[in-house]
Amino acid sequence: MSATIKKAVKAQKTPKIKQTKMLINNKWVDPIEGGAFETYNPATGEVIAKVGAAGAKDVNLAVTAARNALEKGPWARMDAADRGKLLFKLADLIDANAEELAQLETYNCGKTITDSRGDLIGTANSLRYYAGWADKIEGRTVPVRGNFLSYTLRQPVGVVGQIIPWNFPLFMLAWKWGPALACGNTVVMKPAEQTPLTALRVGELAIEAGFPAGVINLVNGFGETTGDAMVVHPGIDKIAFTGHVETAKIIQKRAADTLKRTTFELGGKSPNVVFADCDMEQAVAGAFHAIYFHCGQCCTAGSRLFIEQKIHKEFVERLAAKAKQRKVGNPLDEATEQGPQVSQEQLDKILRYVDIGEREGARLVTGGSRKGNKGYFVEPTIFDGVRDSMTIAKDEIFGPVVSVLPFKDMGEVIERANNTNYGLAAAIWTKNIDKAHNYARAIKAGTIWVNCYHVVDTTTPFGGFKMSGQGRENGETALEHYTELKTVTVNLG
Repeated sequence: MSATIKKAVKAQKTPKIKQTKMLINNKWVDPIEGGAFETYNPATGEVIAKVGAAGAKDVNLAVTAARNALEKGPWARMDAADRGKLLFKLADLIDANAEELAQLETYNCGKTITDSRGDLIGTANSLRYYAGWADKIEGRTVPVRGNFLSYTLRQPVGVVGQIIPWNFPLFMLAWKWGPALACGNTVVMKPAEQTPLTALRVGELAIEAGFPAGVINLVNGFGETTGDAMVVHPGIDKIAFTGHVETAKIIQKRAADTLKRTTFELGGKSPNVVFADCDMEQAVAGAFHAIYFHCGQCCTAGSRLFIEQKIHKEFVERLAAKAKQRKVGNPLDEATEQGPQVSQEQLDKILRYVDIGEREGARLVTGGSRKGNKGYFVEPTIFDGVRDSMTIAKDEIFGPVVSVLPFKDMGEVIERANNTNYGLAAAIWTKNIDKAHNYARAIKAGTIWVNCYHVVDTTTPFGGFKMSGQGRENGETALEHYTELKTVTVNLG
């Protein structure tokens, strides 16, 4: 048996679930009021564990622990470089347990084992990147008038509430923990109720790495209960949320009474624009990856595919041929290219949009149906003849459904690409460098890809225009959202 086959067989074993409780003050505890919820394997629809559900009292305990660690414990006195060492240690432990975490991620989230392994590399890299920043967060001296010394300090925001989504559970954990902890904050995090298991396992690794009690707290539960208790809690100084725009609106309203800081990384309806002067093979592969990566469950998914009329017919034919060949199945099998959607709710939502697309007159080229009768699988789906006014061209479907929209020229496609409430990402495929730069300048989105797609690195800012969010994740920019700026002025006599 080859090493590759051995690895594949190993990957298909049922992962062991080690933790289903809450992490508060470095202790694994059950909810005070005994709440619990079920979490599922999306590939089968079967319950795989019951997880403790936090109520308002549990959130209060977590906030108290975080506040004590921030102001009184060893974390409050720890040198910045030593905070960095703890993040480095956690990254090393994630590397050491990467295969276990990847299998657990796939088991609970449904993404392919190949993608989960890739996420583990990004997760550790993100933590290491911010570990390196921990002792480089600096103030400035300011040459003010008079005989005074003025300087600025960057200090932690405080206790940070973090609410992460189900599509990238480990990656989003690292994107949130990295800058928050590097800046000296303490954390109360709510993993998505659909996918809590890997966050809980990494919580165990955080204790093993040596993070002091109260620095990292994990409270499982639902948005309307656990999440809401975090948002309204006066002891939480900031909420960082990744998820749906409608939820962000609720958070912003609920956070108003305490005026806590908020940052949002939300959804998109990203325009992926293909010009006739593109490298056809590269562009077809790129457009395919843009929409079908992780079953289309990406906020940056290239779900509006604008194709110049000169190549429209050939491009759609090539894209459809690839979609029909895509292997959809068990995500723990290394030969699988597309796993299930995350939940029954998500499956039903996608199929409703397929029905809406057909009723509004779009032409279903391929796909459009559930695959099999077990698990939450959807066929890769292509709609052609889509108009900008159609529901499937406006709403974020968050599934493997692409809307093809032909166009004539640059001016037209820029106007149409920007005709959306979102502005998270966009892409262009062309060999003309002037065209690429002019497009990048004109499109209202936080990330623009040229002849590539889904290229995201920890070092570069990530976030959106308009209703795609507020603030930025990643890079040095994220540190600004996790620090307060203080001015100190000294009379030199």
